[in-house]
Amino acid sequence: MRGFVVSELKHHSQIPLSTNAPEPKAGPGQVLVDVYSAGLNFFDILQTQGKYQLKPPLPFVLGTEFAGRISKDSPIPKGCPYKPGDRVFGAGQGTYADKAAIDIERILPLPDNMTYDQGAGEWVLVTAAAGGVGIAAVQLAKVLGAKVIAAAGSDSKLDVAKRYGGADFGVNYSKPEWQKEVLKLTGGKGVDVVYDPVGLINDSLKCIAWKGRALVIGFAAGTIEKVNISSLVPMNLVLLKNISLVGLHWGAYSTLRFQSLSEAESPSYGKRCLSESRLYTSKSHAHRSFASLFASGKAVPVMYNRVYTLETLSEGLAAIERRETWGKAIARIRDEPNAKL
Repeated sequence: MRGFVVSELKHHSQIPLSTNAPEPKAGPGQVLVDVYSAGLNFFDILQTQGKYQLKPPLPFVLGTEFAGRISKDSPIPKGCPYKPGDRVFGAGQGTYADKAAIDIERILPLPDNMTYDQGAGEWVLVTAAAGGVGIAAVQLAKVLGAKVIAAAGSDSKLDVAKRYGGADFGVNYSKPEWQKEVLKLTGGKGVDVVYDPVGLINDSLKCIAWKGRALVIGFAAGTIEKVNISSLVPMNLVLLKNISLVGLHWGAYSTLRFQSLSEAESPSYGKRCLSESRLYTSKSHAHRSFASLFASGKAVPVMYNRVYTLETLSEGLAAIERRETWGKAIARIRDEPNAKL
């Protein structure tokens, strides 16, 4: 079996693709999945070097996101809603391989109108808006009725965020005092929500509104911002403008197993949560809501224009490191006969 096996912590460019990786074995509550496509992420680059917060014991197979089919030889745990051959997508360690063992609670049915590769009224500022996480946030904010300002480091990426994500405006944060443009767009009010997966919370507080919410999603720029005196975080603004700083570690929902709340499936409830800056949802409910949006066509997965393979996986991760990609970068593990492209 092919697999991107990490036997020693090092940069991904120094790890060769294995052609004799061990076949995964399904544990309790797991199924085997034939992986057709796998999503490339910035944290994969960190995980191969032992720099990510989730550190699987060595050796391990890299990769988390996937779309594929339940394997023909997969065991089917009691109560599992899937059968061999079902199209599914989800997350689990070891998806940069031909096959992976995945917890059934982390799997959802793949909508029929999605390929494997695709596997309010407020102002929202989305940084790194052309990236896989950012462009999805742009679309979801638009679905909730927000006016969206996309922020990125080049005009070409702003064009992607507007053309494919539907952003209303674009601001290039490589230019000095870009926050003034945000304030001008919002009539001096500032944005109600900052969605930041890159590490620009400090800068974004200069253009956030009264009672604004700043969502700390990640630090793709490579530097973790620190809230202390030396980092010059304007904490007086947090106080004087009643700002909420909200951290969201999405992966923790799989391990901490928060209680499901069925109310979270309601679109009106999602708007209320956005307004009150509260997170009342389970990962499974959120995934089902997202799948429904994709199935309806209200949101459309945006894919980078080059599709990688297991053999060129390191090239894809390197492109992410160089900030060349936009949308979601994908590694196609195998082709399905007669699959939609």
